[in-house]
Amino acid sequence: MAPDAGIAKLLSDIEACHSARLPDGRLLLYAGPHHIGYVKPALAERLRGASPGIRLSAGRVDLPERLLPRLNELARAAGLPVRGENFDIRATPDGPSLGVLDRGALPSLGVIGTGVHLNGLVAKGEGVHLWVAKRAATKKLDPGKLDHLVAGGVPAGFTPFAALLKEAGEEAGLGEDIARQAREVARFRYDMERPEGLRRDFIYAYDLNLPESFVPQPMDGEVEQFFLWPLSRVKAALIETGDFKFNVILVLTDLLLRHGLFPAGAAAQLRTALYRS
Repeated sequence: MAPDAGIAKLLSDIEACHSARLPDGRLLLYAGPHHIGYVKPALAERLRGASPGIRLSAGRVDLPERLLPRLNELARAAGLPVRGENFDIRATPDGPSLGVLDRGALPSLGVIGTGVHLNGLVAKGEGVHLWVAKRAATKKLDPGKLDHLVAGGVPAGFTPFAALLKEAGEEAGLGEDIARQAREVARFRYDMERPEGLRRDFIYAYDLNLPESFVPQPMDGEVEQFFLWPLSRVKAALIETGDFKFNVILVLTDLLLRHGLFPAGAAAQLRTALYRS
């Protein structure tokens, strides 16, 4: 692929993460005074049918704050999928938790989801390498796609860093003593239309320098295998294939920019696309 075409593809992949043009026919979901999400009109009607306390008006759905502890119950009554893992409900990524909602229902209600991604880096004589994971074929979302060494959602009650430590052990057999050396390097927010619904995600990205002796092990069945790739190969896969999971592209583009793997003109374009407010 020609360099310009590869950059155009990468810019398109980044833009795809910002495909939602809200509200785009959805109603704003409020819990008391807090704007927490977006719902389609048909779902709003089902939610109102699940509780007479829920009110619909022009452009919005109002959920009394007293019903927040019952939101999972109401989501199930409205037919939404559940995954058995609660996330905190927040009006803004760094705002206080207002309650909890099952992870499976987040996209349908347009509630912010928070995740962590770890760049597992190894310095070798021929340059920096990155541990790349291949998602298991049994994963419900994005099976078989390439992913980070460690990546996952932030469960209710966890800080992002605590979630990172938990995922490091569960996904890659990475001990907490090493994982604690990870440092936050970037944050990304996007609103994206996906098959599962509206993804309003906020990602905390971390770098971790690993010893050459470390070899990750698939621990929880979510990863099929791991590869150790030079950053040049990571770049080639980003610009020439669609093998990486959609949000991994954001974190890896940032990593490659910081390591100077793009020429100046392309780097400027990518920074403008990537570091939007």
